[in-house]
Amino acid sequence: MTASAIELFLIFILLVANGVFAMAEIAIVSARKARLRQLAEGGDSRAGIALELAESPNTFLATVQIGITLVGVLAAAFSGATMAEKLSVPLQQVAWLAPYADKASFALVVTALTYFTLVIGELLPKRLGLANPEGIARALARPMRGLSGIASPLVALLSASTDALLKLFRFKGGKEAAVTEEEVKLLVKEGMRAGVFHPSEPAMVESVMALDRVPVRDLMTPRAKIIWVNVYDAHEAIWHKIVVSGHTTFPVYEGNRDRVVGFITVKAIYANLAAGTAVNVKDLMTPTLVVPASQSASTLLEKFKQTGKHVALVADEFGGITGLVSLHDIMEVIIGELPSADERSKPAAKRRDDGSWLVDGMLSVEEFARQLPGFKLHMPSERDYQTFGGFVVKHLGHVPREGETFHLNGYHVEVIDMDGYRVDKVLLMPLKMRGQSADGRAPEQNPNPRPPPDDPNNQPA
Repeated sequence: MTASAIELFLIFILLVANGVFAMAEIAIVSARKARLRQLAEGGDSRAGIALELAESPNTFLATVQIGITLVGVLAAAFSGATMAEKLSVPLQQVAWLAPYADKASFALVVTALTYFTLVIGELLPKRLGLANPEGIARALARPMRGLSGIASPLVALLSASTDALLKLFRFKGGKEAAVTEEEVKLLVKEGMRAGVFHPSEPAMVESVMALDRVPVRDLMTPRAKIIWVNVYDAHEAIWHKIVVSGHTTFPVYEGNRDRVVGFITVKAIYANLAAGTAVNVKDLMTPTLVVPASQSASTLLEKFKQTGKHVALVADEFGGITGLVSLHDIMEVIIGELPSADERSKPAAKRRDDGSWLVDGMLSVEEFARQLPGFKLHMPSERDYQTFGGFVVKHLGHVPREGETFHLNGYHVEVIDMDGYRVDKVLLMPLKMRGQSADGRAPEQNPNPRPPPDDPNNQPA
């Protein structure tokens, strides 16, 4: 092997060494710490070392920079001192290049060295490091830690110098930024685009992360919709309620409905019937779980896990029972509606064929405003009601009667059904359909109407 070949080989080795340092740097910096921690906990010692380097970047990056700088200087000095001198010899044989042979050879060597340094020493290794950061970080962790130990005196000097300059510029290093909810959402969406997640899973992940912001009052079945069982109800009455409701769990009260003494389930009743035993509500009851209306859905889910219960009553700040919430309600928040043949009907606003709207009084004002944006309600800060039925009561100023009407926002509003003192169904008909103006007045009549042209009575005398 000639001297020139040996020199080229040495330069190539220096470029490869530069590439190893660059690849180690990008791999350890880009590696997911959570993945390295998981591997380390599973017994992978190399992952533990890589995690240690990633969590102490000051020492590691100083070592890498020392290596890259040293290799670069050696490669430049070696090639400039030897290769440039040898390349100038053939260039001197060219007459018009002879006066510039030394400079031209030096320029060619620098250009070639820069090109190969960028490709072999930087771009290619960094692409490889980004392609498999955890794997390469684990593979190079031990050598990098060894070099850090060897170069520790110089690393300490460089770290101290860097810290001194940072203090001079009054820079205060911040803590490592925590992973935010938005970052998690973006990662999940990226995973969906890459085919890692099912298309429906990102929405579920977002719903799970939002559970701590969803209060129980937004999930519960309102008190008026609860099917109650009196502790002294006869078996026939209990069974009738069960068959009509389609539910599986019922709160049991004694005296009044704010004095709940337990829950009873269809399973317990049916088991007694199958055994030929008379249904005794007191013997079949289970203890009641009561949660505040302001409690978050995530806290309620933990409560269900701790108690083993799947249903809870919801109490307001004054201690009154305002609704009932179940595990099924939380699941619907996460994965959406779970329709079934026996599911209770949901409050809704339905547009009929004639253009009028039939509105359930229990429909939330937010949903009503979404479906009928032209019907102006009070500002959110002024609302002391939650349902459209509550809005009707507030507008009238009293508990309405069936058939009571009023005109508002271009609609003829009629209370067509009451459930005790609760507004159950309301009919909204645009006043234009009724031949009335927006303020409820009938349109003016023409005092001298002219018959249509095709009227047989409209003939000349």
